[in-house]
Amino acid sequence: MNSTTIPPAYAGGSDFMDYFISKERAETDLLDCAAFLAERVKSADGHAEAMSEIVPRYLAKGDVDLAAELANAIDDPFSRDRLLIQVAEKCAQIDDDEYAMQLADSIEDHGLRAQALERLALVKAAKSQPEKAAEIAATMEHPDFVYAGIAVNHAINGEDAAAEKMLAEIDFPAARANALQQIAAAHLRDDKKEKAAETLAAAFVAAEEIEHDEERIRALCDIGNLYNDAGRRDKAIETFDTAKAEAELLDNQHRDYFLVNCALGFLYAGSEDLSDRTLDLVRDKTQMASAMLGIARDQRRKEKNEEAFESLEEAYEILRSQRDIETRDSRAKYGVISSVAVQFAGFGKYDRAVEIAQENPDPAEQYGALTQIAKIQASLGEDELARQTVNAIDEDSVRLFALIAISDARAKRNEPAIALLDEAAELAETVPQFASRSAILNDIAAKYFAGGHPEKARSTTLENLDVIAQIRDESSQAASIASIADVYSTAAVELGADEQEQLAKLVRKVEW
Repeated sequence: MNSTTIPPAYAGGSDFMDYFISKERAETDLLDCAAFLAERVKSADGHAEAMSEIVPRYLAKGDVDLAAELANAIDDPFSRDRLLIQVAEKCAQIDDDEYAMQLADSIEDHGLRAQALERLALVKAAKSQPEKAAEIAATMEHPDFVYAGIAVNHAINGEDAAAEKMLAEIDFPAARANALQQIAAAHLRDDKKEKAAETLAAAFVAAEEIEHDEERIRALCDIGNLYNDAGRRDKAIETFDTAKAEAELLDNQHRDYFLVNCALGFLYAGSEDLSDRTLDLVRDKTQMASAMLGIARDQRRKEKNEEAFESLEEAYEILRSQRDIETRDSRAKYGVISSVAVQFAGFGKYDRAVEIAQENPDPAEQYGALTQIAKIQASLGEDELARQTVNAIDEDSVRLFALIAISDARAKRNEPAIALLDEAAELAETVPQFASRSAILNDIAAKYFAGGHPEKARSTTLENLDVIAQIRDESSQAASIASIADVYSTAAVELGADEQEQLAKLVRKVEW
């Protein structure tokens, strides 16, 4: 890339010509410190990884020029171009269109340049600037999704004739179907159900023209769900019936997934008979259990509580009966087991929820389910039960995540959660990986700030900076400091002398 195509930013008083962040800035600002470290990462991959964390944060602050310079300094062309797309998109959002196009044109990879142009045009469409969006689309080889975005925005603004005109420009069926679905969803938000149904009829026609089987069936299922939302159960059943017929013809792992979607669609449309007949076609037990979970939720919504419990039990029994040789995806199976456990908690059956969670063979899923169960209990004021559930987690480093989760639940009830955070902070030292420990401490500090305990937050941050100094990976070190910058920015607090002293130590360490 010819870097002169990008307007120069500023070096910020840098001590080195190749760097944009000076030592003085790095010692007094968290994000600048993160960028200072990121600029000096020795490996090309590490430098790109660090800047992928830094550049979006400068964009969020509105510092577009510096973000562009930092992105442009990346050696890896793919990473550089991906970040330049983000910078260009930000420019389009603030209506600096000339700079945005200049950045897009500087992108080397043809596919990424096309992606940049599409995103710029979609930004303009979303900002109700259809002429500018169309102008960019005219330079593109495949502008269909831009035309779709323009059409959707016209429809949202009540410009139906303009929307129809733009829809007629779309050649790619998937783009046209997607646009019509978005327009229908907008009509539903405005409680224009009849208009939504008319739009969905056109979306169905477009979806039928989609060449790729899975993409076509997915679009039909989405349209069926929107018909249900519009109260047109008859049309929903017709649409799901079409999707079911096509899903039956698939000979891959997606077949049963789509059949389950159709079965639930029939159920929500009021046809239990069609739902049952569709489920009879499902072969994969994980997908069948997932369907039973969806049925249980629907029964609970209809206040058929006993039936809901029976459906949940059936879902779990199906999973327990599934042999290894029958299991296509163990991760998916264990994920559904966790969902069943959490759903039992949502129904108030805490003992059964914990029992199923603890029987999960995947430790990560087991701990995750127990954490969610504890959070549900805490949100309902069942603090003692929540604590018992947390204590069922035998890994200290995992238990602290559960403590943080139930502290969130207590905070939402406007009740003190400080003791839980204190306990989590003490457990943080049990996390062996420094980068992971830093992320946890940062989360705790954020919650201290939000809970009105700035001194505890600052103390936790100082501990975190000590941890970050021990991270050996340079890019992870920079990213960890950038995360602290987010917390201080959200809390709207300035760095104290102690934090600045810690930053100065990190800066000096890098300079050695």
